[in-house]
Amino acid sequence: MKELEFVKTTARGEKNKLVRLAQEWLCLNGSSVMVDGDYGPGTELAVLGFQKKAKLATTGQVDQPTWEALVAPMRTVLQPLPAGSKSLRQLVVAYAERHLAQHPREVGGENSGPWVRLYMNNNEGPAWPWCAGFATFVLKQASDTLGVPAPLPRVFGCDSLAGIAQTKGILLQTKTAADFAKVAAGTLFLVRKSPFHWQHIGIVAQVQGDAMTTIEGNTNDDGVPEGFEVCRRSRGLKDRDFLLV
Repeated sequence: MKELEFVKTTARGEKNKLVRLAQEWLCLNGSSVMVDGDYGPGTELAVLGFQKKAKLATTGQVDQPTWEALVAPMRTVLQPLPAGSKSLRQLVVAYAERHLAQHPREVGGENSGPWVRLYMNNNEGPAWPWCAGFATFVLKQASDTLGVPAPLPRVFGCDSLAGIAQTKGILLQTKTAADFAKVAAGTLFLVRKSPFHWQHIGIVAQVQGDAMTTIEGNTNDDGVPEGFEVCRRSRGLKDRDFLLV
């Protein structure tokens, strides 16, 4: 990913996009700094704190070693997993767990920051809710690992994904216990707002009876469809729809 490439050392007094990107990553790594593109004393203090924590030379500048340490979480999730004998669904869960472990979240504004841009093909901002971007990104990673076409495209709207799945005959609208039995780890779930409108999507990580554990993007601990991070959630199967990838 081009955004992860080191361009040059940035230091106090600079005002540019590289500074803003460094500030985003400082926040994602536990610092509380203004994301404004202005490398002032607060940003320098945050860099020094991060460098000390990461056991790097405390220069107060975002040099290459500091940059590589800042972006290491995203580099981790972009590394391919070994396929072994895993199925597509098993790989979907494995990749989702890897993302979850790095705690992707928004920073610098609503639906904004490096993780959102990763999941949304460099788009960000209030008009770009990213739950579908996260789910289809993980699905593509799993498909690429197996060298097979993804069963669903990289589409960023829940309604669009449901429509495509319905056309392909892989949209399951659960109504009975027999329907619940078709839901497995690695499938995608949809939260239905009305008969022809869906407001949220995520990945089924585990199924137990009529309940499931999920990994989903753009949510939070309350399970809202416009949250700010990737979370593990517990949900019931009832009144959910599923994409049987």
